Amino acid sequence: MWHVVNRRTKCALGFLVATVFLLVSRLNFPSLATVAYQAQVEKTYRYPFGPNPFLPSRAMTNTGEFFPADAFPSASYCAKCHEDAHRQWRQSAHANSFRAPFYLRNVELLLHEKGIEYTRHCEGCHNPIALFSGSLTQNSGLDRSFDEDGVTCMVCHSIEKIQSTAGTGSYIMGIPAVMVSKDGVPIPGQASFDDILANPELHSRAVMKDFYRTPEFCAVCHKAALPKMLNGYKWQRAFSVYDEWQQSSWSRESPLPFYKKESVSTCQTCHMPPSDSSQDYGAKTGKIRSHRFVGANTAIPAFYNYSEQLEKVREFLKDAVSIDVFGLETESASGKPQLVAPLGDVAFSLRGGQAVVACLVIQNKRIGHSLVPEQRDFYESWVEFEAQDSSGKVLYHSGYLEPNGYLEERAHSYTNRLVSVTGKWNDLHQVWATKVKAYDNTILPGRSDLVRYRFWIAADTHGPITLAAKVNYRRFRRSFTDFVFQAPREFPIVEVASAVANVQLGPNDVLPNADRKTELLRWNNYGIALLGQEQYWRADQAFRQVIAIDPAYADGYINLALSEYSKLIENKREGPDGVGNLSVANASHDRYEPALKLLARALEISPQDPRALYYRGLIFRLQNKLEAATEDQKYVVSQFPRMRQARQELGYIYYLQKKYKEAQAQFEALQSINPDDQTAHYYLSLICDQLGMRERAIEEGAAYSEHRDDPTVGRLAQDFWRRYPAVADELEPYHMHGTALRKETRTTVGGPLP
Repeated sequence: MWHVVNRRTKCALGFLVATVFLLVSRLNFPSLATVAYQAQVEKTYRYPFGPNPFLPSRAMTNTGEFFPADAFPSASYCAKCHEDAHRQWRQSAHANSFRAPFYLRNVELLLHEKGIEYTRHCEGCHNPIALFSGSLTQNSGLDRSFDEDGVTCMVCHSIEKIQSTAGTGSYIMGIPAVMVSKDGVPIPGQASFDDILANPELHSRAVMKDFYRTPEFCAVCHKAALPKMLNGYKWQRAFSVYDEWQQSSWSRESPLPFYKKESVSTCQTCHMPPSDSSQDYGAKTGKIRSHRFVGANTAIPAFYNYSEQLEKVREFLKDAVSIDVFGLETESASGKPQLVAPLGDVAFSLRGGQAVVACLVIQNKRIGHSLVPEQRDFYESWVEFEAQDSSGKVLYHSGYLEPNGYLEERAHSYTNRLVSVTGKWNDLHQVWATKVKAYDNTILPGRSDLVRYRFWIAADTHGPITLAAKVNYRRFRRSFTDFVFQAPREFPIVEVASAVANVQLGPNDVLPNADRKTELLRWNNYGIALLGQEQYWRADQAFRQVIAIDPAYADGYINLALSEYSKLIENKREGPDGVGNLSVANASHDRYEPALKLLARALEISPQDPRALYYRGLIFRLQNKLEAATEDQKYVVSQFPRMRQARQELGYIYYLQKKYKEAQAQFEALQSINPDDQTAHYYLSLICDQLGMRERAIEEGAAYSEHRDDPTVGRLAQDFWRRYPAVADELEPYHMHGTALRKETRTTVGGPLP
């Protein structure tokens, strides 16, 4: 590196001269250089959403005005010194966020249906230079060569401030600058490479900010909503990846997850890990933070033949979830069903001539957000299951592909279905025309899903029987890629996880090396899955197995208490945006005592356990023991100040006690975590009215009115279920595959079979 030192010495004087010139010629960038540009753009720019030129995106510039596209130094400019980072970025979803045909065909639908101005909602994150340059208006003659680079280097590295964690581009874009002066003033435009190498600390101050390393930085785009000005209907949550992480064990900001992590893992921990680097001035000890932003996008590298990126994605997805062939439901001698579980840990006998139900537990173990996050309506992840005898005869197969490449409609899949105001399935991701989600299935981080398959074992079946399960992933749904290319086209199907179990016809012994800790976790994951499927009595039995294995496992008692408590309430809604009105109680006070006794046992084992205290405080509130509830929730908030559920509870308790100032503080703290929290909007409208803050009360009430669920959309959902009975069957939380629940015409959701 002697040449770098030599270059730095030679150009130090040159940098001082250049700085003076740059300060004189560029420091007036916002007040001089953009004045003429602003006037030029405004001649033809349309403002259908009011004076803010960037709505419906939340993104803003720090001046509130347009920036010329060439104010953003190009990625090729940055590549001169950051060759490795640029090479990785070029193959990433960020670099291809606009030009990829999968995005373009979708946004073209919006453009043709509503106009280019409505695409501002999307481009605040997919193509910020297009948004800030004023290109997104009818008959714009601006050069759009920047489209090729999507979210380029100086888009992220020019963001000046995070507005909030509301997402949909909730950031402030600063004036792009690769250098600052000695006193920290940004120097707009490009600088010579000699200048940068002579004063790397001034370059670093220009392009790096501490908040770039936080999950909240990612939240500005990896969380989104659909505002009324886009859909002409009401505010709707689009996706909430940040909230899923923030409430998970990965963030360590809440005690509620079923499992705990030893340390915090952020978005950057997983998606920007250290990467070997030999051609990058930003490298430290031979490493840079990866700029591949590896996630689950297999379509972009497959389309552009980025083989290295595709392999990295495959590696990243491998074993992101786990599959446990947990048990079999068989018939007892009396004909009643019985559960044999966990397989391998118990001895049993299996005979032919009966129907058997295989129980799979899928655990979201290594993902810090939901399985298939963000826009899962046109991504595709599903469970494939096959039962086969020793001769190779297939006894049952689910999750296969039809001859036309479409996934069979009765596969257990992690997806959703968007329905329009006319009842049409928005199968091309027309989120702006969505009235209701008629179906939505996922696995949140640390949670489990139970998938059950019923098949027949004939009397003459030859054992052993092999039970093989996979979780597959495809980007995108086949019907969507057929639309994009107007022809059939194959894209990779990635095996995310797999498991195999062999069962004998006749006696099955306990497998060697079975251990009690693994058995405990298997029962616990099964119980967690049953909780999610509202099978509280079955979950109760599973968690009793857990504490029988380890009576000192405090979370076993808490989980058991949770199943007891859940039997008594109706409002079980979960989600990032709160429940709204909390004043729902469905049982007499004494019926909560069994749950309280279990929580007391957990607190004997683990004194001051915040998870146990949260649930105890919640039950105390339901029993109108408000002082005791307050003490529990205050302690939880002191330990986990960003736990939104505890803030909701404490704020509501104060509201019931007419301590309006204290309640206001809790709900405002809640809004600092999630500005769109419905519970906060609802109670702040009431609290502010009590405190004489009339305008604020009206504002919060209006926000709640727009954010709350629309009670009239049920008819549309029901009509959709009637037309797609396979979806209706999947809606049943605790359901079984392999048995048709009704007679119907066999179709594939993507269209008739060939």
